[in-house]
Amino acid sequence: MSRPPGAAPQVLPGVRPSPNIWGSPDVYELQNRGVDPDGAIDAALRAVHDWAGADVLDVGCGAGFHLPRYAAAARAVVGVEPHPPLVELAAARVRDLPGVRVLTGSAEQLPLPDASVDVAYARWAYFFGPGCEPGLAELERVLRPGGTALVVDTDAGRGAFGAWSRRAVPGWDPAAVERFFARRGFGAQRLDVRWEFATREELAAVLRIELGPQVAADALAALPGTGLVQPVVVRWRRR
Repeated sequence: MSRPPGAAPQVLPGVRPSPNIWGSPDVYELQNRGVDPDGAIDAALRAVHDWAGADVLDVGCGAGFHLPRYAAAARAVVGVEPHPPLVELAAARVRDLPGVRVLTGSAEQLPLPDASVDVAYARWAYFFGPGCEPGLAELERVLRPGGTALVVDTDAGRGAFGAWSRRAVPGWDPAAVERFFARRGFGAQRLDVRWEFATREELAAVLRIELGPQVAADALAALPGTGLVQPVVVRWRRR
């Protein structure tokens, strides 16, 4: 999982670089700590398929922020991440946790056997619907019968944050995304998730890596405090 000093990290075939966490892992760590302090997302996930006693896969685990939370109740946890520097951070985070592994791989080529996991999570990884077909097929391959694929994304068709997200990513079509997942048999639950940070500077730093400088500046001008509400959709499909 290490590379020679000074060597550029290799991008796996088919992987789209993530401009937020790849470019600013420290700020993204701050973001993870400030997003959803009320635990609304985890409660929704566990209501669909609790990970207690299960074999769990975290697709695109990043620096491994969520892996210890899964490991506290799961039988075994695997984090898969395509970006080598993040693989290193995730592996360091969980090195003392039994039953947790971090592997280099992509959503389109998961380094796991067929029918080997009970619950597969992907947070902030499948926003755009069309084009995700190979990754969704891989989820189907690695899930056991009765297992569940769970996808957490911004619900870009709702609220101020949804509008800012569409401005930041021109061409994002929430209606097309809804049709894409509905055709594939995914259920959906919509949540309003609170963000809260210690300072306005922390909020500003997170908004800049998520929305870009101009949209972030406009969002900050509209926000009076140190937090916001993010519209989120939790999607699921059982194998």
